[in-house]
Amino acid sequence: MPDIISSYVLAVPAEPVWRLLVDFGAIQKWWPTSGPVQIDRVEVEGQGVGMVRHIYNKGVPGPVSERLDLLDHATRTIVLSIIGLRPRGITAYVAVGRLTAIDAASCRLDYRALVTTEEGREERVRDGVLKTWSIMIQGLQNGARQMAHPELRIPTESGVPATRS
Repeated sequence: MPDIISSYVLAVPAEPVWRLLVDFGAIQKWWPTSGPVQIDRVEVEGQGVGMVRHIYNKGVPGPVSERLDLLDHATRTIVLSIIGLRPRGITAYVAVGRLTAIDAASCRLDYRALVTTEEGREERVRDGVLKTWSIMIQGLQNGARQMAHPELRIPTESGVPATRS
C-alpha cells in the first residue's frame, strides 16, 4: 500500500484549524474525549520542527510517537512521521496535511500518508488510518469552533472541555 489520500471539508475558517495543527504538542486539547480512540496523555520532547509527541491512548500499552518533520506556514502544510514502535501492522508512516481556505467560514484539509504495512494487513491498516483521520477532523472542527465561541465549552469529568451539541 503506497499511500492513503483523503480530503475533508470543515465548516470552520482555516486560521483556527491551522493554529490547532501547529500547536503540535497540544493534540489532547482538541482530540475528541469519547469514541474509539481516546488520548490518556501526551508527552512532548523538543519544540518546533523535529519535536516528538508521544501519544498514550487509553487501553493501549505504549505510545504512538509522532515527529513533526515540516511546518510551512505560507502553504499551511504539515508533515509528520510515526517513529519508534508503530501501531500494529504499520512498518512506516509519513503524513502530509495541507489546509486550504475555501471561504471565510470553511476550509479543506487534504491529507496523504505514505504507508508500508506488514503483508496481509493493508486493508486493515487503511481502514484504521481513515477512521483515525475522521476522528481527527471531528476534533479539529470542534476545537476551531471552541476557539471562536469559548462559551460553548463545558467541563467534563476528566476536566477536558467538551463541546455542547
